[in-house]
Amino acid sequence: MSRFFATGSDSESEETSSGDEVIPKQVGTTFAKQPVLLSDDEEDTKRVVRSTKDKRFEELTNIIKTIRNAMKIRDVSKCLEEFEQLCKAFLKSKTVVDKEGVPTFYIRLLADLEDYLNELWEDKEGKKKMNKNNAKALSTLRQKIRKYNRDYEAEIVRYKENPEQSADEEEERDEDDSDESDESEDDKEDDDDDDVGMSPSAFLKKQRAEPALDLRKKKIEDEEDEEDSDDDEDWGSDSDDSDSESDDDEGKHTSLASRFLKKTTTDEDRRQIEKKKEDKVKKKQDRKLRRVEEDDEEGMEGEGEGEWKKVEGGAPLVKEKRNMFAKGTEINIPVVLKKLNEILQARGKKGTDRAAQIELLHCLAAIAAENNLGEGILVKIRFNIIASLYDYNPNLAAYMKPEMWGKCLDCINELLDILFDNSNIFIGENIAEDSESLAVSDQPFRVRGCILTLVERMDEEFTKIMQNTDPHSQEYVDNLKDESRVCQIIDRLLKYLELKGSTEEICRVYLRRIMHTYYKFDYKAHNRALAGQKGESKSEQDQAENEGEDSSILMDRLCKFIYAKDRTDRIRTCAILCHIYHHALHNRWYQARDLMLMSHLQDNIQHADPPVQILYNRTMVQLGICAFRQGMIKDAHNALLDIQSSGRAKELLGQGLLMRNMQERNPEQEKIEKRRQVPFHMHINLELLECVYLVSAMLLEIPYMAAHEFDARRRMISKQFHHQLRVGERQPLLGPPESMREHVVAASKAMKMGDWKICHSYIINEKMNGKVWDLFPEAQRVREMLVRKIQEESLRTYLFTYSSVYDSISMEILADMFHLELHTVHSIISKMIINEELMASLDQPTQTVVMHRTEPTSLQNMALQLAEKLGGLVENNERVFDLKQGIYGGYFSRDQKGGYQQKQSYQRDQKGGYQQKQGYQRDYQRDYQRSYR
Repeated sequence: MSRFFATGSDSESEETSSGDEVIPKQVGTTFAKQPVLLSDDEEDTKRVVRSTKDKRFEELTNIIKTIRNAMKIRDVSKCLEEFEQLCKAFLKSKTVVDKEGVPTFYIRLLADLEDYLNELWEDKEGKKKMNKNNAKALSTLRQKIRKYNRDYEAEIVRYKENPEQSADEEEERDEDDSDESDESEDDKEDDDDDDVGMSPSAFLKKQRAEPALDLRKKKIEDEEDEEDSDDDEDWGSDSDDSDSESDDDEGKHTSLASRFLKKTTTDEDRRQIEKKKEDKVKKKQDRKLRRVEEDDEEGMEGEGEGEWKKVEGGAPLVKEKRNMFAKGTEINIPVVLKKLNEILQARGKKGTDRAAQIELLHCLAAIAAENNLGEGILVKIRFNIIASLYDYNPNLAAYMKPEMWGKCLDCINELLDILFDNSNIFIGENIAEDSESLAVSDQPFRVRGCILTLVERMDEEFTKIMQNTDPHSQEYVDNLKDESRVCQIIDRLLKYLELKGSTEEICRVYLRRIMHTYYKFDYKAHNRALAGQKGESKSEQDQAENEGEDSSILMDRLCKFIYAKDRTDRIRTCAILCHIYHHALHNRWYQARDLMLMSHLQDNIQHADPPVQILYNRTMVQLGICAFRQGMIKDAHNALLDIQSSGRAKELLGQGLLMRNMQERNPEQEKIEKRRQVPFHMHINLELLECVYLVSAMLLEIPYMAAHEFDARRRMISKQFHHQLRVGERQPLLGPPESMREHVVAASKAMKMGDWKICHSYIINEKMNGKVWDLFPEAQRVREMLVRKIQEESLRTYLFTYSSVYDSISMEILADMFHLELHTVHSIISKMIINEELMASLDQPTQTVVMHRTEPTSLQNMALQLAEKLGGLVENNERVFDLKQGIYGGYFSRDQKGGYQQKQSYQRDQKGGYQQKQGYQRDYQRDYQRSYR
């Protein structure tokens, strides 16, 4: 009979009770099986069906617990063994992981285990005390975990950035999973409530699950207690017949009616339920409010009703000013210093809230000011505030955010205000913390710190901000406006250090001021010079000078101080280069050239560090552009030759990296080189630079090519210019020039023919003006100089090219052809005659140039070249023939017998001699053709 229809009689109960005995298996029967008999206790226990995810994750969790226990007792060999088991278990769980994602507890273990092994590896003393097995396992496991973690590098980095959040998310997910499983089971119980009775164990399970459901739904605890008590009363009213079943009646069956009746709970059971409910709520609160500091410790004792505040990570910091010190605490310097040290202890630690730390320091400074603790403690706090602002970005390559940058400038200004208002404050890096004097007394304040270092770091941060901002955006313009504030702070520091600083510090701050001045064109001084040239009254010039100090005067004063006082070569070298750059920028060519020659920097600049070499390259380029503006074409070409011939002008000037060289450097070198880049507002226009170089090369190279047209040993003045000419000659279809290079090539061809007007139209036109020539401060003067140079060099080229055609030519005709003054033409031709470039003489009464026929014509030049080549070929063939005979010069041997034999053999072998002669002619033709290819 089925146990479901049990009537509860004594006989049946005895039969049922006897069912607990084990029935032995019959011998000899194949299909005999032991019958499965369920006890009452097993019926009440529900069968739990677990998913594959739960099974796999539980297996991983158990192994992780074992690994963490081994880590606590420093059993590295056990860690290695369990880690291998963990990897195998994780491979089994691959299908679950692909569906659910890598669990956070797994990533947390990998990160913690790697940190743990690194600590053990760095602990030299601990490694010595390890036994042999642990030491070997440490080396093996460290290599394995580093290799294994490469596949999860992104997850580990994300976990390390916010470990607390990831831990809480994992715990909440586990909590939610358990709650959902409990809820599903409870729903099943509620659905079957009308058909099946509930045992006390099942009832207790439901009671334990209800608080978790209520917390997740964010219901008030008091309301849930009332609901629970009401449910208890409802259950108790209809459960009078449920006392027959208890924990002591295990193994016995109950009647059918009693199984379907609701059960009552005793007071002891209810107390246990309430206790478990409170424990569960308390555990969840502790988990969610981990690492939180109590606002009011006295209010939290016993009742737990105080307010909590969540700290995102790191050391807990109190943000509110009123909670900085306990109530009734006397605010004095030792107390403030103690609190300052507590705040600074969290500096640099992993997970520290840097913004909160800065706010705390501001609050501490306000408290010190309210309690009149003196200027010494304020200066010390200000130093730490500025240092914390610099440390807000832990990455050196990152630049400061705009709000932090503004706070930094304000804090430095406030610190300088305090130092200017209180002359009895002495600051320095050499002051030890033990010897600081911060209390208000007759003695002056002594504070450890260096204001110069803070300002230098501020200047570097400004450079990084400009480097990392898009130069074509409005943001770059807004950031560039802060340079005036930076220069103002440097000027204030300069005045302070001139009173209390050392010579070395003054040189350092002078160089900072120079670096913000040398590349700027002083339009006020330029306009003042123009006004002086135009004859402006002296009173107006004096009024202009009162508006501010000339940049040239400022540079001269600062640089001369460094020349005299500096003891380091680097600061002096940078000052010299900046001074030369500033001279060249303002058209003081001779001062810049003389200073460069006297410094001898070009001899040993290759030994300087890369930033100084970049500054040297910038100075040489500016020097060449200055020479070009002054009409000194040869000097301009020589100054720009090294930079332009390398093909890496962009990289050498620190204005960008070349893509073709990206493969030659690793990412770390690339970051270092990007930090050396010059901000965009300091760039030199590369197209202007190339145009100046090519025009200078054209004005030098075209007359030289005309003068040495038939000279085989002619040298190249500019290889880059010749390359551009060859590129232009290779083009199958010559159209109108478009780019700057094409304009220069077309102008060169016109100058080669002596047509200066076409050359002038290609060099100076609306397109070239907009791209190049208008970039100069005095653009019109530069264009006039260029026209003059084109006319003069075209005249020289014309004379070199067509001198053999003329017997004599009038200088007046030449002056009209090239639109030059007669005395200018006379001067050019005289110089050519003196330098023996032109074989002619001047007939002064008739103003004509008489050509001398000493120069060979083009046909004569080609004949001379042919004769020279033939002579070389004859000589080479004679040497080859002698080498084949084995004796060099055998025909001229003193041995009469040998000579006679050779003569006889030559006379006898008339046919062979003829063949040898034909072979000589054929060799000559082959060598001749090869030479002309």
